[in-house]
Amino acid sequence: MPGVISVDLPDGSTRELTEGTTGIQLAQSIGSRLAKAAVLVTVDGREVDLELPLPDGAQVAIVTAESDAGREVLRHSTAHVLAQAVRRLWPGAKYAIGPVIENGFYYDFELPDGAHFSDDDLDRIDAEMRLIIKEDQPFVRHEHTLEEGLEIFADQPFKQEIIEAVGVGADEVDAAGSVVSTYRNTDAFIDLCRGPHVPSTGRLGHFKLMRVAGAYWRGDEKREQLQRIYGTAWESESGLAVFHPKGGTIRRLMEEYSRQRHVESGYDFVNSPHITKSALFEQSGHLDWFAEGMYPPMELDGGQQYYLKPMNCPFHILVYKSHQRSYRELPMRLFEFGTVYRYEKSGVLQGLTRVRGMTQDDAHIFCTREQMDAELVRTLHFVLDLLRDYGLNEFYLELSTKPPGKAVGSDEDWGVATEALRTTALEMGLELVMDEGGGAFYGPKISVQARDAIGRTWQMSTVQLDFQLPHRFGLEYIGADNQRHQPIMIHRALFGSVERFMAVLIEHYAGALPTWLSPEQVRVIPVTDAHADYATSVVDACAKVGLRATADGSGEKLGGLIRRAKMAKIPYILVVGDHDVAAGTVGVNRRGWTTKPEQGVPLADVVTEVIDEVDRKGLPEDRAPAPATA
Repeated sequence: MPGVISVDLPDGSTRELTEGTTGIQLAQSIGSRLAKAAVLVTVDGREVDLELPLPDGAQVAIVTAESDAGREVLRHSTAHVLAQAVRRLWPGAKYAIGPVIENGFYYDFELPDGAHFSDDDLDRIDAEMRLIIKEDQPFVRHEHTLEEGLEIFADQPFKQEIIEAVGVGADEVDAAGSVVSTYRNTDAFIDLCRGPHVPSTGRLGHFKLMRVAGAYWRGDEKREQLQRIYGTAWESESGLAVFHPKGGTIRRLMEEYSRQRHVESGYDFVNSPHITKSALFEQSGHLDWFAEGMYPPMELDGGQQYYLKPMNCPFHILVYKSHQRSYRELPMRLFEFGTVYRYEKSGVLQGLTRVRGMTQDDAHIFCTREQMDAELVRTLHFVLDLLRDYGLNEFYLELSTKPPGKAVGSDEDWGVATEALRTTALEMGLELVMDEGGGAFYGPKISVQARDAIGRTWQMSTVQLDFQLPHRFGLEYIGADNQRHQPIMIHRALFGSVERFMAVLIEHYAGALPTWLSPEQVRVIPVTDAHADYATSVVDACAKVGLRATADGSGEKLGGLIRRAKMAKIPYILVVGDHDVAAGTVGVNRRGWTTKPEQGVPLADVVTEVIDEVDRKGLPEDRAPAPATA
């Protein structure tokens, strides 16, 4: 008969369990919600698989997917599925390592016959991964002797090298050992791994493969050059983004600079509500032409229907219409960071690039017909200049015309509007591509298509010319002739959405954002605890001039602290020791540089350098290294 064991839980309680009870069974006994969310269990502080039996007398905690530790397991397990998918598609592929990194994971491969992944291959791999997830394959852990491990991975030289390193204590984490662990799936795929993993592949699915890069094995340029696939994975895919402190800082910086430029360019700031009665969207035409993209109505006040707004334009029209306008008030440029809601199908949601709630840097310009051409040129120049300030420099333009059967207004109005946009686009001196039938229901548009650092194209800003909504809302102004006239309306979203634009910038810079946009610009690392006070004073000196700096005095080994800061892509890593405390200096590691770190640099010089870099919106990599101080 099975015996009885007891385990201690985080709330201080003790549970008696049948001998052999696993972590997932414990979670089920606590509650079905906990069991559904659980991805691993900690036993006396050590992370283990949910399927392993719990030992008697252990301190036990169930870890769920929405925790930092839970996300690491999700990402590590997704990396395992990535390797499995690549092996299915390229049977002769050699697979190396697939660690978790900040907000994601990667896996390194050597493809047969010198083949290379292309960005187009990511879609094939993604599809194969989703098949593996649908198969709900269990992750089954086994332990092996070193000899058994070498035999299992006889055709995998990188895995063999790792096993040999374990045997002599050269592994990065463990001391010399005689046992290695693997995880096997039902289709005979096996990977060398410490674990833990989620119970089965069916627990995964909210992931995206991001890009392909090259990487040397062990980071040694004299070793094999491998193909690296980067990805990200999360516990859910709601389409409604939550910004954590670092993301919130990046967003604030993006918005603050945009606001500053709009003030300088003569825009007035407005704000509009997130929800309103259906009548507004009936008048605008959104309920006729855009209802499938809107959230369903809420019925209040005895049956009155309210909608979350899918666009800001009807509210800006209400601002214009609040009183009689004169031609002397035109052009009127209204601007808002307005959050809108669109019910995208769950299958098309993709991280920050395709969401259900987005904040648009939305502007609407009301002008006379005579002012229209100049305002279009002015607007497009403003858009391109501001995108360049964020580091995007390669563009082409796309002109979207009247959508057949899904538009309002006469062919004559559409023809005039389309020709005006075409003329404006040609003035920019950029390639112009036609998108027949791709316009909005109320007018044609120019889309700015930007290429990122590795050549991918992203739709960014849009400029739309609209004769229809001013007509539908009866907009007027009194002209110089003392007669009533209908204004022209220009819709303009510069970022497209804040969420999408942030995602594009992160992709463009591979996470190494320019110093002015980096949520943490400087990290100060004391060599020992004795240097912690000086490290704090360096942080304070940076903060006094508006720089974002932190000190990492966690007490880990110096090499590990520096490596962690580099993985976080901090622009400036400052190391301080005895000499620096005495001389008021710092050691400087600049992100991206191949030169050796500088020692004994006066703190004032470093602060000036970073401030200059922020002011010119540059990168540490753009600068030549300063001469070493004598």
